[in-house]
Amino acid sequence: MPKYLVMANYTSEGMKGVLSKGGTARREAVEKTVTELGGRLESFYFAFGDNDAYVVIDLPDNTAAAAVGMAVSASGMATARTTVLLTPEEVDKASSASVNYVAPGS
Repeated sequence: MPKYLVMANYTSEGMKGVLSKGGTARREAVEKTVTELGGRLESFYFAFGDNDAYVVIDLPDNTAAAAVGMAVSASGMATARTTVLLTPEEVDKASSASVNYVAPGS
């Protein structure tokens, strides 16, 4: 199953929700969403710095990942950036693939 890193930032209203219900409630809500899409929550961490939360999830496909991102953004309580993660084995497979690429200007 594809793996995704979601980097989230809460709006001030979203952070008020985290403050009122707690961090574990937020993790549980994300886990429920991901599970309902046929996926699995691997990890959920709050953080200092550029992002408020880092979430690693397994989802069936990019469509499910897009649905999560759209739902988060539509809520108005947070923004999310999603990065597709590759295993070392997937990189091995990609590095051995034959690619006929023509560079721009060639």
